[in-house]
Amino acid sequence: MSTPDPLRVAVIGSGPAGIYTAEALTRQSREPVAVDVLDRLPTPYGLVRYGVAPDHTSIKRVAHTLARVLEHPDVRFLGGVEYGTDLTRADLARAYHAVVYATGASVDRRMGIPGEDLSGSVAATDFVNWYSGHPDLEVTRFVLDAEEVAVVGAGNVALDVARILVRSVDELRQTDIPEPVLQVLAASKVRCVHIVARRGPLQAKFSANELRELGKLTDVDVTVDPAVVDLDPNSEEVATAARAARTNLRTLAEWAQRPGGGTGRRVELHFWRKPVAVVGDTRVEGLEVEHTALDADGRLVGTGQREVLPVGMVVRSVGYASSPLPDLPFDETTRTLPHEDGRVVDEQRTPLLGEYVAGWLKRGATGVIGTNKSDAAATVRSLLDDAPKLRTSRVPATTIDDLLKEKGVTASSYADWLAIDAAEAALAAELSRGERVKLSGWAELRRVLAERN
Repeated sequence: MSTPDPLRVAVIGSGPAGIYTAEALTRQSREPVAVDVLDRLPTPYGLVRYGVAPDHTSIKRVAHTLARVLEHPDVRFLGGVEYGTDLTRADLARAYHAVVYATGASVDRRMGIPGEDLSGSVAATDFVNWYSGHPDLEVTRFVLDAEEVAVVGAGNVALDVARILVRSVDELRQTDIPEPVLQVLAASKVRCVHIVARRGPLQAKFSANELRELGKLTDVDVTVDPAVVDLDPNSEEVATAARAARTNLRTLAEWAQRPGGGTGRRVELHFWRKPVAVVGDTRVEGLEVEHTALDADGRLVGTGQREVLPVGMVVRSVGYASSPLPDLPFDETTRTLPHEDGRVVDEQRTPLLGEYVAGWLKRGATGVIGTNKSDAAATVRSLLDDAPKLRTSRVPATTIDDLLKEKGVTASSYADWLAIDAAEAALAAELSRGERVKLSGWAELRRVLAERN
């Protein structure tokens, strides 16, 4: 019995969701497959490369696992190809039996308060992209000339931003942070970071490890109001809280007892505070916050008591959201691609044959990197169940190579990415800065690709 031709699948996005989708496709034995992973960047791994903080080297090692997927003989990486610009939905239907959209969530949510658009009020997504060396962010985007900064949010990204702002440059020098970014951080005037959380310590989304890491920084005082964390461990509020929340409470209570007065930088945690306005005429001069509490029904309400934090920069870290993709349905409420079991559906909830979704675009910006593995596997199961229909109703009329040639688009390859990776390792050796130093900006990436080709 002859082996059928491979099922041709395009995965749009090379972050963890996209690569775990490719892995699930190549590890199954129901259908032979040929998988192309497309990304608008010439560098794979998505938020592993451009979202994980540079000092979290252990988490970054997941890239080694993802690399093995891209090295599989049935998988190709096609960088520098942007959905909606270089290729349309109709184009993909001509070249593939199936398409899995896994573009993630790269847009910040807004606070919706007056003054949010003042100069100096920025999205955490931009700041994270900047210190992570994303080519879309110029190294001149931030100058860090404010002595006090407010970071609004109670999640791990907020802690990452605060930690990078106050961490010793000598410690960051051994990470992959771009050299021009490191120089900006070395010249930073930031001396105090205020972390502003709408709810209390038991409701914060910090992981226990991330929070403890903040307290281990060299020459950094971390302070919290003792009254906020002085909760009865036997109370129902504490007893019914999640284990991680109780661990965080113990950590914060220990910090509340520490003597302050250090001469270095400091981080102040403000719980039960809701931003109501960014203060200033043309640029940030302060952040007005209102004290909050829970009412009898457990809803968050303002108490009317207000104060102004004397900050010159505000970083909002109140969540990520996905963006709509051209020619595809989009749920504005959940900021996701509507689906049933990973199958993209139209407004009538009818599945669109051959179109699937995985990752944050599927479920919203929740979960950790590993969550994408089971999520992708579930989508792939739906795709494989549809394989007989895909083979008869979505027969490719061309190849992606011919299609790109027809459109005048030159894709970069996995070998091109390895050249970038080698250039970053060489730069680290030249600067005596650890394993690798990220290239900064599109010009540097294009230079390496041009030299190779």
